[in-house]
Amino acid sequence: MNITLSLAPLVSLIAGMLILFVPRLLNYIVAAYLIIIGLLGLFGGIHMR
Repeated sequence: MNITLSLAPLVSLIAGMLILFVPRLLNYIVAAYLIIIGLLGLFGGIHMR
């Protein structure tokens, strides 16, 4: 049995847990998540293969 993890669901899980425990971090977590996903979409997809 092979288990593989994708980056986006893992980041989403961590961000969701942080928002649950510290709701004031919501703006920063959402902003960081969008920046990371955007950068991975622009630059990460080119050299991944």
